[in-house]
Amino acid sequence: MNDNIFAPPGSNQGGPTPDEQRRVGDEGSVATDSSPSEAPVHAHPTAATPVQPATAATPAQAPRDPLAPDAQGVISTAEPSHDGAGYEPPEPPQAPPSERPVGRVRKRAVAGIAATALLLGVGGGFGGAWAYDEFFSSTPTVQVATSDPVERAEDSVAAVAASVMPSVVSLEASVGGIGTSTGSGFVIREDGYILTNNHVVEGAQEITVVMSDGTEFEAEVVGATADYDLAVVSIDAQGLAPLTFADSDEVVVGDDTIAVGSPLGLQSTVTTGIVSAVHRPVTAGDSSSTAFIDAIQTDAAINPGNSGGPLLNASGEVIGVNSAIAALPGVSSSSTGSVGLGFAIPSNQAMRTAEQLIETGTATYPVIGVQLDERYTGEGVLVIDDELGVVAGGPADNAGVEPGDVITGIDGRPITHLDKLVVAIRAKAVGDDVVLTIQRDGEELEIRVTLDSSAQVDFQLEDETTEPQE
Repeated sequence: MNDNIFAPPGSNQGGPTPDEQRRVGDEGSVATDSSPSEAPVHAHPTAATPVQPATAATPAQAPRDPLAPDAQGVISTAEPSHDGAGYEPPEPPQAPPSERPVGRVRKRAVAGIAATALLLGVGGGFGGAWAYDEFFSSTPTVQVATSDPVERAEDSVAAVAASVMPSVVSLEASVGGIGTSTGSGFVIREDGYILTNNHVVEGAQEITVVMSDGTEFEAEVVGATADYDLAVVSIDAQGLAPLTFADSDEVVVGDDTIAVGSPLGLQSTVTTGIVSAVHRPVTAGDSSSTAFIDAIQTDAAINPGNSGGPLLNASGEVIGVNSAIAALPGVSSSSTGSVGLGFAIPSNQAMRTAEQLIETGTATYPVIGVQLDERYTGEGVLVIDDELGVVAGGPADNAGVEPGDVITGIDGRPITHLDKLVVAIRAKAVGDDVVLTIQRDGEELEIRVTLDSSAQVDFQLEDETTEPQE
């Protein structure tokens, strides 16, 4: 028996019988035969029956092939006679081995073998991968996340926000029958002192401080000043975490900023940005209580309700107190939102003023003792050109400033508007020295002036009108 499964059909030993050939042909397959080297299945010569030499055969001994032409070249279509002894039908013509087609049965066998091989290959691949992962691979097992807080880098905004949040509060101020206003503030002393804006608590009959965890305290005003728009309130609490003040004189444009507060009543809101400008002159309030702020400008989103909250640097230190926002022309300040122009009172000024408010309940500001002419439109700012322009015995008078002088700079910073001079002086402390650049009779002078307290300089008023005083 031939063990080669890919051997052509019919190569099995002995070959198919004529009946088997006919059955295969009846099924529509092409009948196959043995190889040319094998003897036909009929009249098999064997060693016991040697082949005799060919002789002239009679019809009974060698019947004619019905498909062979006769002597006249005609092929007979009649069935051959079966009277001849040992007669068997002739086999069909043999095809060369190269032209023998593969039968249907063999094609199915090949497809089955290929499919089996594929399944074995896939199974072996998966099995091998499982065995490798199970016994050899160093791939770590996936862990399911827990409910523990996610850690952040110490210098990330998330880490800074998490560290300062317990120190930032929301203030709800009830103002008579008008309603309740909301602002922000932050802890500056562990014994319950909180810094905020004056306009947040001004005129309030009741003030409630809400901590970041929702705890509420009744608060009372310790001191306030409209000149700097700052106020300090206290609550009955101990062991609070005060925020740290940074040196606002070291702030430069481009520094990162983080604003924390309760804009529109949304507590514990964090926004980020950069320092957009420094020494930005900002006035807030009304004609009776105008605050002059030498502000830090930021593009961090600041909205109504952020007032009084801290403006922080990337380390979480206070560089300013959020106080004002710019409004688009024609838009009411009560209905405006963030347009990327927010302003904060510098931390150095806020810290000095807070200390004064805690100690005395009031705060003063530094002055040079001059009154400025609002009608002047030329370069710099003009000191009123009469006896009221310079306060007798005041700092400017003692330093040699005269009525009619034009101040064009302070400490090397150009002065183009009187608000710039006012906020630059109020950003200083009593006792500080400033250098004024002055134009007088076509000559430029530099005069050093030592600042004094507003409480110590007596400004005289003319016809009960008020001119800007510094």
